[in-house]
Amino acid sequence: MKDKMTLREKLLAIQCELNVPKNQRNKFGNYNYRSCEDILEALKPLLKKYKTILTISDKIVKIGDRYYVKAIAELGRAEGSISLTISSYAREAEVKKGMDVAQITGAASSYARKYALNGLFGIDDSKDPDSTNKHEDIPAESQMSTKDIDNIEESLDKFKKGCKYCGATGEFHKPGCPGAKK
Repeated sequence: MKDKMTLREKLLAIQCELNVPKNQRNKFGNYNYRSCEDILEALKPLLKKYKTILTISDKIVKIGDRYYVKAIAELGRAEGSISLTISSYAREAEVKKGMDVAQITGAASSYARKYALNGLFGIDDSKDPDSTNKHEDIPAESQMSTKDIDNIEESLDKFKKGCKYCGATGEFHKPGCPGAKK
């Protein structure tokens, strides 16, 4: 039966059976988490059970003036060439106390890989925001009004559409553009 399943059916079965508790503890931030290694350890028996192969690779990409690690998680059938992929990015910190450059890249890689795996296997990495939201604790003067939210949404819409003259987004217009602020 498992051999006749499509790759998507196998992925669904793995997602339904996969359980990766947050058994790691960050004492500084006082929270529990799961690592990339925890996810991989829990996945391996399911990959074998459903005759699938997981590969994870990294690429360094430059976006703007910053470098990011792009992690690509790929799930494929053990006996075939069809695969499903998902990617995730993590920005390298310019400097991190106590780490050399290679360690900074490694930390960004591990983070990006973890979130690529979360995306591919449907692992929720956070609580529902409403479960921790305490509206009553927020002073009234710091709460956003509907008007504030509308203004933000209007600004975002303008940003996404870009300048009507040169098509640029944000504050960067082409030289001589009449839409640029003076």
